[in-house]
Amino acid sequence: QVHLVEFGGGLVQPGGSLSLTCEGFGHPIDDYPMGWFRQAPGKGRDFLGAITTDGGRTYEADSVKGRFTISRDNAKNQVYLHMVNLKPEDTAVYYCAARRSPIDQTLLTLAVVANYDDWGQGTQVTVSS
Repeated sequence: QVHLVEFGGGLVQPGGSLSLTCEGFGHPIDDYPMGWFRQAPGKGRDFLGAITTDGGRTYEADSVKGRFTISRDNAKNQVYLHMVNLKPEDTAVYYCAARRSPIDQTLLTLAVVANYDDWGQGTQVTVSS
């Protein structure tokens, strides 16, 4: 329903910071809870965090809690992932996703890949010296 595009990925040194943007095209995302996921080579797609429709509540996976922050600006149809203190194990393709239903915005729902309807193409983040 909505076309999602991630941008902002690139090469960063360990301990560095990077911010990713996910922008929706063709449909507003202000009624959509949004999630961030990542996938390393040969691995599954892991949940990083999610944000409710109005930005009033965020969830973060334990693996990145305290280092990654999710925010959104519905006027710009954008969602953001701010990453600090990056580590080599953070190297992966990062994806944003939209869940079309705002009825259930609990962590149990928003942490599950299969509960999202629209996905971006992914952006590569490489953490290396």
